[in-house]
Formats: sequence, C-alpha cells, structure tokens
Amino acid sequence: MFGSGSSGERTRWVILSRGERQAKEAINEGVKRHLEAIGVACEIAEVPFSPTINALEVIFPNGSKITALPANPDTARGFSANVFLDEFAFHADSREIWKALFPVISAGWKLRVVSTPNGKGNKFYELMTDLENTEWSRHTVDIYQAVADGLPRNIEQLRKGLNDEDAWAQEFELKWLDEASSWLSYDLIDAVEHEQAGKPELYQGGSCFVGMDIAARNDLTVIWVIELVGDVYWTREIVELKRVPLREQLAELNRIMKQYHVVAGNLDQTGMGEKMVEDAQAEHGKRIAGTLFNLSTKLKMATIGKTAFEDRKIRIPQGNSNLREDLHKLKKITGANGTPRFTAESDSNGHADRTWACFLALTAATDAVMQPVMAHSRRPRKSKDLTVGY
Repeated sequence: MFGSGSSGERTRWVILSRGERQAKEAINEGVKRHLEAIGVACEIAEVPFSPTINALEVIFPNGSKITALPANPDTARGFSANVFLDEFAFHADSREIWKALFPVISAGWKLRVVSTPNGKGNKFYELMTDLENTEWSRHTVDIYQAVADGLPRNIEQLRKGLNDEDAWAQEFELKWLDEASSWLSYDLIDAVEHEQAGKPELYQGGSCFVGMDIAARNDLTVIWVIELVGDVYWTREIVELKRVPLREQLAELNRIMKQYHVVAGNLDQTGMGEKMVEDAQAEHGKRIAGTLFNLSTKLKMATIGKTAFEDRKIRIPQGNSNLREDLHKLKKITGANGTPRFTAESDSNGHADRTWACFLALTAATDAVMQPVMAHSRRPRKSKDLTVGY
C-alpha cells in the first residue's frame, strides 16, 4: 500500500472499517504512524462521502489516495480501487458487504482482509476456514508468534491482567470461539444430539425429571421431560405452548406428570409462575419445586446445564433447528464488577425458553439426587416392648 504511493506509481486504496470511529483510527493510528516512520509526506483530510458519512482521506503528492470509510453494503459498492477490510469479522452484514465488493475486485484490484476472530457466524470465519477454496492466501499471527517475532509484550502478564479465558482464547490466541459469548457452543450441542431423543414412544418407564419455563407475553412456555437411563438423561418430550392460558398450561403439566414417572419437577416461579407453582404443588405435592430467576439461580442452573452438555450426560433431539438456535442463543456477559449474567435476544423463536426449561429439568434431577433420604426399617423396633409391665 505504502510502496506504490512513495515510488511514484499512482494507486488507490479504500479501507472499510466497522464504523466511522474505527475508520478514523485506521488512518490516525495505522496509516499515519507508518508514513511518519518511513518519512513519507502526505495530506490528511476529512471529506463528506454521503449526507450521513464522512471519510478520512490520505492524499500523496503523486495523486495516490487512501480513503477510510465505515463499512456497509452501500459504501462497499462501486469503488474502482484496492480494498482493505479492517476487522471484517465484526462488520455488520459481512456477507452483504462481501457480495457488494466482489464485482470490484473481479476487475483486477487487490483485496486484503484482516481481523480478530468473532465467533463462527460471519464471512471472515468462512474465508479463513474453507480450506478447499485455494484462491486466497491465508496468514495467522497469534500473540505467541508476534512475541517470537519481536513484539515487546509479557504474555503471562497480559493473560493474568485480562483474567478471562474465553476472551484470551479469541482475542490473543485467535481461536474460533462461539462460546466466547454463547453459553453452549454448537460443538457442545452437536455432541449430544441423537435421533432417538425427543420421542415419547421410546420412554422406558424410568425415573423422569421435568423443567418448565413459563411464558411472559409472546415468549414460549416450554415443558422439558428427561428420563434417566443409566447415567444419561434422555430427552423424552419437549412441549411448546405459545399464547396459551395458564389453566391450559397447568393441564399440560398434569398430563406430563401422569404420563411419566416424574420424580421431581422444577418450575419457573418468576412473575406469573408464582400461581402456576402454587397450583402444581397443590396437585402434585413435594415433587414440584419453584425457582425464582435471579443472578444466583441462573448461574447455578446454567452451570448444571453446561456441565451435562460438556460431560455428554444428556441427549437432545437431532436436526431441530429452532432448538439448536435457542440453546445457542443464551449469552454469558460479565459485568463491570465481575458478576456474570445471562441474556438472550427475544425473537419469533422465543427467548431461550427451551434452554431454561432444559436447565430447570437438569437442576430438578441434580437436586433430587442430592436430597437426604430418611431411613426406614422393614419392621417396627420391638425394644420398647421389653419394658412393658415393669
């Protein structure tokens, strides 16, 4: 980029960054610093690109230009220039930007794509991992390689200071981590899918545990039934109810309790769940417990759930795209004070309702196993009878 600008050959480069701030940073912290280091004179100007977007432009004495813009499909379209995609994995609409760019580079211009990983759901991940596509030259430099090549950084100090293994793996080791944000990665989900899970007719008559996430407004009410077979919890049935009155939800829970040998059930007691738990306990007694959702209880349930997935102690239906998306939707976010919290985007497919129903069922199973059992002898003790009459 800099060689042609300083050698007299006229050229044009466009840098597309995630946003306007990042585009300015690419010029001020990247291009400008390199030019100063090699002693190249230039002019830097902020120019209007559209009514809402300003571009930062570096102009060389020979007429060569470097233009930095925030990336979107419209700004990517129509350039006759070499293109540099900056932190491409973080661009919104990365696939649309790629489609808009391709006619440009097909005319013989150069394309350079640079980014830190950002999970697996973007075009940059596809470009870097599709090894059958040999049209591209791929290069990776993680923190270890950078330090080995002379970057003055203390790796252990950085790692301890960051104090976040997921962030370290993605930002410094350049690993493709969905779990860097998603509580359950697709790899974990894939590993426990089974074609025989989720079929009530395959119920073997064993001990079952039930989790019920109760809907608020447009979300789903989900009842999740697992059966313990050996040391594995097999999903036997997942009931999904949308915009269904509470009395009908209770009726469906009653059916589940009668159809399966339910040892314990755990229901979402938050909000409208309070009345549901009260009615269910009146019907089924101590087999039903309620859980008020808060930071502490969510962390407990999510940890129990993730452990079951990691240890492959659960089986879930295979090929159910809505279920897969729901399980992958739950995100763990660490707050400023270090406290983790769990969030999930709400859409037409729910609000991670299936996930919480699953975790509630696994928590019911865990709590039932850990409950102390009162010992009972087969016969009443007779020792007291020895003193009768004295």
